Amino acid sequence: MKKTVSLFVPGRLCLFGEHSDWAGSYMTQNADLVEGQAIVTGINLGIYANAERSEDFEVTSFDVDGNEISFRCPMHTKELKKQAGETMLFSYCCGVAAYMRENYHVGGVKITVTRVNLPMKKGLSSSAAICCLVAKAFNELYGLHISTRGIMQVAYRGELLTGSRCGRLDQACAYGETPVLMHFNQSEIDVEKLRVGTTFYWVIADLCAGKDTKKILAYLNKAYPFATDETGIREQEALGRDNHEVIKKARKAIEEGNPEELGCIMTEAQKLFDEKIAPACIDELASPVLHSVLNDPHLQKWIYGAKGVGSQGDGTVQLLAKNKEAQQKIIDYLNNERHMEAFGFQLNAGGKIKKAIIPIAGAGTRMFPQTFFTKKALLPIMDESGVVKPALMYMLEELVDAEIEDIYLIIGVGEEEEYKRLFDFDEDKRYRDSLPESVRNYYDRIEEVGQKVHLIVQKEKKGFGHAVYQAYKYLKKEPVVMMLGDFIYKSNLELSCTRQTINAYNKSGGKAVVSIKRVPFEDSKNYGIIHGKFKTERPYLMDVDRMIEKPDPESAREELAVDGECFATFGQYVLTDEIFQYLGQEIAKQEQAPESGEVDVTKALMNLAQKGELIGVDVDGESYDVGLPEMYYRTFVEYRGLC
Repeated sequence: MKKTVSLFVPGRLCLFGEHSDWAGSYMTQNADLVEGQAIVTGINLGIYANAERSEDFEVTSFDVDGNEISFRCPMHTKELKKQAGETMLFSYCCGVAAYMRENYHVGGVKITVTRVNLPMKKGLSSSAAICCLVAKAFNELYGLHISTRGIMQVAYRGELLTGSRCGRLDQACAYGETPVLMHFNQSEIDVEKLRVGTTFYWVIADLCAGKDTKKILAYLNKAYPFATDETGIREQEALGRDNHEVIKKARKAIEEGNPEELGCIMTEAQKLFDEKIAPACIDELASPVLHSVLNDPHLQKWIYGAKGVGSQGDGTVQLLAKNKEAQQKIIDYLNNERHMEAFGFQLNAGGKIKKAIIPIAGAGTRMFPQTFFTKKALLPIMDESGVVKPALMYMLEELVDAEIEDIYLIIGVGEEEEYKRLFDFDEDKRYRDSLPESVRNYYDRIEEVGQKVHLIVQKEKKGFGHAVYQAYKYLKKEPVVMMLGDFIYKSNLELSCTRQTINAYNKSGGKAVVSIKRVPFEDSKNYGIIHGKFKTERPYLMDVDRMIEKPDPESAREELAVDGECFATFGQYVLTDEIFQYLGQEIAKQEQAPESGEVDVTKALMNLAQKGELIGVDVDGESYDVGLPEMYYRTFVEYRGLC
């Protein structure tokens, strides 16, 4: 049976810093120039597809009228490059395929586009999106392990084979719907993921006028690498240090969740563009239609700010709406009264999650007497390559691979030295060199992972929620991944289970996330059981409305079934500040009335579910229990995958 992968790549919108990508490349010729910087985000509109291996390069998609069209070409570099040079819908796809064939020596793929809700030719880099999608298809089907930055490079090189003058920031859509800050220093690109402090509501509108992008770029490039007149000097200032100031303020407003301030910065950025950049190509950049929208009195009551998009000119405008209702009013007005083509998207709260918690302070009584000698988290498991590692190491590696920067282990009194010994060690080169070659590099891996580990001692046993709360003062109100210390995980996808859980948070609008899995109803008594409704647009995400701890099978079947199935907690979470606020209140109550019982995370999650603030994600993977003797045996036997 052929392996099939599901793919989604969004369009991208340059929020701030247009033109700085190519401007930064001139630093190789003029040392007085500064790097380009841009804030770019993927949007929640894009291209959906399935892909599988094939002898040839095949693509099935839709034309502008929604009719299905297909393309097929032998997987030969020369023929693919020829097709890339043709003016046709599939030329961008062929450019990427040619690059992959020439540089990675891969076979063919068959890509079937299943859905497109990304408007074409609206300043959202639809061409870059399809290039990234093709690159991701090759990467996943042939196990190339190309990084996200590498996917950007492949897409960029492939698009260049079509003769397109694409910018370096276009392929930011490879990062998905996450906003990023891009640095353009000579030929180098650095990318930082940004955290989004609140949900922002944007409107994008095709001005239905016209502009000459090639002319704009040709005229603006005349100021580089060396400006020859005052106009050129002012342009370099605007795309250099002035832009740095705008980017700095915009980043702060996005991460702090301040849409009103961000709107003011958009207005400031447009004023800067009009005063210092537009004079270099005034025929195209006077932009009368764009400015008629920016200054339209009917729009002011609904927006915080607005500016041009991409190369600017009378192409596309972006407007930051005050709320969801205002967003729809802007769309209706621009479509019906101004006869433009407007649509909305939202930038959801979330972004990069940098911290994680693993509570492992439990005594492990169900695994006694083994846990008298070895902590439960340190029990050995063999991986697919035959390397034996403690269960904790699997958890830590999955978090590090998900770009978690700080991992807080909640441990019990008297356990600190034992865990310190594992990670705070001086390099012993003689010992390292004595190890079998197959595991020698793992010595360095332990050190790498250990640098991200922090130990927190739970001094009093007051429940699981109390243990989790011990990390609160280190989190600075940021969202945090929580893994249960009794489980290790294995994904069925290229994305790890942790990555899937984090991605769900990024699509949730800042809501807390609980990972879920299907279980037989008769096993409900062993789990927390989840009830809710799956989203139509993203059927792997559930709006959770109830969460019951270990219900009997009859109650689970009658009251908690979702589409005839039973969903249980999977063991991974994204906890938000609201959960820690709730835990803090419960701890304060417990101190006043100790008989009230232990503090529990489940109650905090149930509280959010009742408010409609909890999302479930159906993780495509397996969890393996190491907390019960019979389950640990199953894990040890099955995890390696030889059964």
